[in-house]
Amino acid sequence: MVTAGTDPFPRMGLAAHSNATQSIVQALGSAIVTGQYADKTFPTEKALCLQFDAARTIVREAVKMLAAKGLITSRRRQGIRIASEDDWNLFDPDVLNWLLERRGSPELLLDFLEMRLAVEPAAAALAARDASEAQKAAIREAIERMYAAERGEDDGLTADIAFHIAVLNASGNRFFKQMRVMIATALAISIRYTNRVKGRQASAPDHARVAKAICEGDPVRARETMQWLLEGARQLVTSQITLQPSAFV
Repeated sequence: MVTAGTDPFPRMGLAAHSNATQSIVQALGSAIVTGQYADKTFPTEKALCLQFDAARTIVREAVKMLAAKGLITSRRRQGIRIASEDDWNLFDPDVLNWLLERRGSPELLLDFLEMRLAVEPAAAALAARDASEAQKAAIREAIERMYAAERGEDDGLTADIAFHIAVLNASGNRFFKQMRVMIATALAISIRYTNRVKGRQASAPDHARVAKAICEGDPVRARETMQWLLEGARQLVTSQITLQPSAFV
């Protein structure tokens, strides 16, 4: 407990302390995920203090945050070790962003699309059954933004993401809603990739078919239409990886 008049971080303010910690987390997290320590021993706590010119309290906090993301383990007398990739927390937006931005991650993108296929059609069906008028309005607004993007009046990427997040929110399922940050993070990269391959933005009319089924309260059609939409993206990525594996970014 910090007593009155005691500064817990005497060399810097709380904001500066937090910024320094986050900066170290970003640098080390990205380095771990992109394999920069693949053939090297991870630095000791003392070495990290010297590398980042940071106090031990800041480095320890950064190490704890990396451990919480599943990237490292830190034990007394064993030092800091990089964890197996199977233990990395893919639901953490930072970890997912680092993974998706590294070159050579086609399998991860396919895993992401398959996870969406398991979640979003079900979310669309629930939205068709349970969405409030306000939630349906948010879905329609996202579709209007997608049409506006096709006319050059809005940003297609953010409009596309807004649609998928609106559907998750409209599902009413608290677990689906909790996935919106993770899905939004990965969608930003996934949509850019599929749009580049197709040479155009995502189709507003195709997304509007899902929205129509939801707003008309048809769970079966909402599920099937969302399934069809995502299957198209999955097949596109699969075909491109097969044809040009080295072109994936």
